[in-house]
Amino acid sequence: MGSHEFVRAVPRLDGMVVSAVGYRSAGQRPGLHRGLPSPYLTVIFSLEGPIATGSTPGQATGGDAVRTDIVLGGLHQSPAYVVQPEHEAGIQLAVHPLAARALLGLPAAGLMGELVTSGTDVLGGRAAEVRERLCALDRWPDRFALLADYLRRRVAAADRADPVRPEVAEAWAWLARHRGAGTVGGLSRHVALSERRLTAVFRAETGLSPKQAARLMRFQHARTAVVRSVTAGGGPDLARIAADTGYYDHSHLVRDFRQYTGASPTRWLAEECRNIQAGAHGPGED
Repeated sequence: MGSHEFVRAVPRLDGMVVSAVGYRSAGQRPGLHRGLPSPYLTVIFSLEGPIATGSTPGQATGGDAVRTDIVLGGLHQSPAYVVQPEHEAGIQLAVHPLAARALLGLPAAGLMGELVTSGTDVLGGRAAEVRERLCALDRWPDRFALLADYLRRRVAAADRADPVRPEVAEAWAWLARHRGAGTVGGLSRHVALSERRLTAVFRAETGLSPKQAARLMRFQHARTAVVRSVTAGGGPDLARIAADTGYYDHSHLVRDFRQYTGASPTRWLAEECRNIQAGAHGPGED
């Protein structure tokens, strides 16, 4: 059956890092994992070999796969397929998209060109050095501490970077408060920008329109509810979850599942049941 280890840390970076998870698996059957879209950026430091990813199963397992020791993922709208080898280990961060300027040195929209970007292309050689030091450490607390110190230093060095527009920051906060269920019209009135202007400045910062971001937030809450139901030992009541998380009806939730996971809720749960039971899924993670 193999072994699986997931260790969570409490990020202390003023909300810029939403979650930090260390993972290690050994003796597992090689396969593919679906890295799902979420309202957060994904940063992974592999502690084993390069991580192979693609926009389709064929790309992920073929010669066109993106292979990198440090993965950066933007706010994508479809699943990223990740090869799961027999042995793997790493640290995965869920990063608030409005913290991208401080932590990564570019707005989240700068990661939208590719499904996955090589971390060293964005973060530079220092990130590769940090990864090597992470690999040399034996304890998860020491790894988390090293990575947090590296990120704090990046934030300190970015103090003079161009700030996020206040209208965009407030728009994101408003959508989050409404759990993705608010209307674009209501959001536009709240930040005192026309819908067209709001969409332009929001997309320039995040790579998504406000409507797309709202859908991601709503789906994140629904997926979390599905995972929580499975973890509790029951089957998810999709109709109830759809109503509780702001969907018009059950079919709209299923539609989003198909777009964001590439599968129906039932099929996705069957594929991910082992990871859910092992604790791989939590707030802000794929």
